[in-house]
Amino acid sequence: MKKRVMIIAGPCAVESREQIIRIAKKLKELGVDALRGGVFKPRTNPDSFQGLGDEGIKYLIEAKEITGLPIVTELMSIEQVRRYADKIDIIQIGARNMYNYELLKELSIYNKPVLLKRGLSATYDEWLNASKYITNGINKRVILCERGIRGFDNSTRNVLDIQAIPYIKKNTNLPIFVDPSHASGNSYMIYPNSVAAVAAGCDGLIIEVHDKPDEALSDKEQAITPDELAKIIRDVRKIESILKENEEL
Repeated sequence: MKKRVMIIAGPCAVESREQIIRIAKKLKELGVDALRGGVFKPRTNPDSFQGLGDEGIKYLIEAKEITGLPIVTELMSIEQVRRYADKIDIIQIGARNMYNYELLKELSIYNKPVLLKRGLSATYDEWLNASKYITNGINKRVILCERGIRGFDNSTRNVLDIQAIPYIKKNTNLPIFVDPSHASGNSYMIYPNSVAAVAAGCDGLIIEVHDKPDEALSDKEQAITPDELAKIIRDVRKIESILKENEEL
């Protein structure tokens, strides 16, 4: 029997202690499974907000202590992994670092879940080979994350590859999550992308949520509100029920 779809949610960036704790409390009320929040931000534009770094990690940990939610954040270097691997619950590796093989090798020595995002133009084989750098060590806890690939139309940030879900399910034993926020870069697309991904069989969603999207310091265009997330969770659970019924027929 397929497990319930895991919902990871939170702001693109941890902006302050008050902000992340406030949002974490709201997400806890909605039944979210884990709290995401970026503290080291690999931005294309060097003048963009780069995250709070070490201070942001402290705020995330405090939010976990208050709400009980496991925390998910991106680590970008071997040094960061060595400093924080034991303090966070799921290590996120971003699309740019999918090809950072030395970083992936370092992750192989930890028994810690790793959310490995697909590279901007990575093939399935390249993505799976990247995961092997982690699983060739003691760490077998890799979660693949489809976050959209680069297309030719700039109307959206990326193109969500729904086909990746059945492909990964058929050809690997690894769970696959979907990041509908980075896939489109548009908040109005998060709901349809989320329910489509669940209908296609994904194991989890990682969604950017901010209680004041217009004031977000990072990627405000793709952030949704807690109320919008509540609708997604409600309909995701409905889809799960339908899929469960179909399995039992």
